[in-house]
Amino acid sequence: MPKKMIHDFHRMKQAGEKITWLTAYDYPTAQFAEAAGLDMLLVGDSLGMCVYGYPNTIPVTMDQCIVHCEAVRRGAPNTFVIGDMPFMSYQSSVEKAVENAGRFLKQANVDAIKLEGGRRILPMVRAILDAGIVVVGHIGLTPQSSGQLGGHKAQGRTVESAKALIDDANALAEAGIQMLLLEAIPPEVGEHITKKLAIPVLSIGAGMHCDGQLLIVSDMIGQFQAFTPKFVRKYCNVAEVITEAMKQYVADVRAGRFPTDEHCYHMLEGEYEKFRAMADT
Repeated sequence: MPKKMIHDFHRMKQAGEKITWLTAYDYPTAQFAEAAGLDMLLVGDSLGMCVYGYPNTIPVTMDQCIVHCEAVRRGAPNTFVIGDMPFMSYQSSVEKAVENAGRFLKQANVDAIKLEGGRRILPMVRAILDAGIVVVGHIGLTPQSSGQLGGHKAQGRTVESAKALIDDANALAEAGIQMLLLEAIPPEVGEHITKKLAIPVLSIGAGMHCDGQLLIVSDMIGQFQAFTPKFVRKYCNVAEVITEAMKQYVADVRAGRFPTDEHCYHMLEGEYEKFRAMADT
């Protein structure tokens, strides 16, 4: 199946076809996702928590994101891959924002970048777009600025805050972003923004009425154990499976049940006798 491009996602919105989106941080996961038929993959800065065990996304660096994007691209060469711009890779200046966005394309061959924020980052968004790079916006719960938001809390739950989100969404769309991600907002607000904007609007905890859905793969497969957001559905629990397998391995080694003869490499025919003769001298 050929890789979907940005015009395909716009066509899907117009046709009412839901877009499927998942994070991936490594080569094997990307392979699985492509085999499963995912439309898009996000190499999210959530790798800070899901891969490195950081308490949040703040410590994640550009170099870390590039390395993981490279691995995901190798694993999913025929899937639309989006690189997530980490904290302080775009906030300090327009020039730095364009340079770092360009790194994702030049070094990791991604198809687009994502960055968090609304009206206050419009100069960076416009400059990245002017450089010819596909931009995905992200508003609502924006983890990089969660300190200002009072923690990882749902947004847009009052009329005033919902209007601010709508204003951000409109401003980003007018600036020219090609897709928008809404995180942890009421479904009513998600539906309103989705209907008002011509571009695809994706949800991670923004309800069923958006043009598609995103989940963190580590949440979806039950790998990340620290907490589970309300909007997550676990489709399996690999943590239990892997832990149980490791327990069985420990027990087998200690009891002498592993390895057995079938797991061993034997000497070539006729070589064992020579080996014994040599060893006995």
